[in-house]
Amino acid sequence: MRTVKLIDTTLRDGSHAMNYQYTPEHVYNICKALDEAGVYAVDVGHGAGVGGSVLQYGLSKHSDEELLSAAAEALKNAKLCVLLVPGLGTMEDLKVAYKHGARMVRVAVHCTEVDVGAQHIRLGKELGMEVAAFHMMTHMTTPEALAEQAEMAASYGADIIYIADSSGAMLPYDIEARVRAVQRAVPHLPIGVHCHNNLGLGIANPLAAVDAGAEFVDGALEGWGAGCGNTSTQNIAAVLEKAGITTGADWYKLAEAGQKYVRPLINRPLEVTNEALVLGMTGIYSSFYQRVLAASEKSGVPARAIFEELGKRKVVGGQEDVILDVVLELQEKAKQQ
Repeated sequence: MRTVKLIDTTLRDGSHAMNYQYTPEHVYNICKALDEAGVYAVDVGHGAGVGGSVLQYGLSKHSDEELLSAAAEALKNAKLCVLLVPGLGTMEDLKVAYKHGARMVRVAVHCTEVDVGAQHIRLGKELGMEVAAFHMMTHMTTPEALAEQAEMAASYGADIIYIADSSGAMLPYDIEARVRAVQRAVPHLPIGVHCHNNLGLGIANPLAAVDAGAEFVDGALEGWGAGCGNTSTQNIAAVLEKAGITTGADWYKLAEAGQKYVRPLINRPLEVTNEALVLGMTGIYSSFYQRVLAASEKSGVPARAIFEELGKRKVVGGQEDVILDVVLELQEKAKQQ
């Protein structure tokens, strides 16, 4: 029987939707429930990873150290995982995360720039951590080019190759093609997928990836996350069990944890809204979602127009300041017309 390992990102990707306001109590309770439910690892921290609490992205209510310490106290079996974006998170941030209990790191890089994470991957290995090369925005590259990046990541010492559909922009056959290409390039390494639900494919895409050979799947309780949300952890756990695939997780315990600890925190409907569809269609990083909606409400410029212009510019995470430029340009065009 096949086995797929689940990594829950409620406490990291979900913090985008929480405006980075998780408390140590939130972290402890959710980690304890996830641990008892049997997930492989729990991703904890600011939505932009360790060191991500800056004005450009949004300030956390509590420090990385406080949140990681609470997680480490709660986790008895599951690994404590962090995300690190080179250029935002530093080598020192990774050492601090390790000191506070992190034993897994996903080094998050743009899908064509894995070389910028080489030293971080190597440091993770030196610390004795399980290290994943986490390729973001993979809809922006071809399966063949992504496979080349995976080979580079493997040469740096990565243990896992992650394919992230950061915009929720791919169709099942898109992600399947990428999984198969990476598998051919680095057959000795397991592949993981991280999917968003902006086109309503948050379950279909990881299923396609698993069919193609993926061994790790990300999710979040209740689908809580950037954009209109992620793959739902309890949902994918149930579907995989129905398909005869072992995850080691109890899908009903996950559902109960989501109902008890996450639903009370949800401040907006987790549904595929019109704006979420535009986000997925234009291929924009999911963390832009709420910022664009806020800018639209404040300026009166339609969110769709902002998203479409951002899509034309092929923006990526870290370029959120471009939203204001786009709004001002669209307002000027409207005046001229």
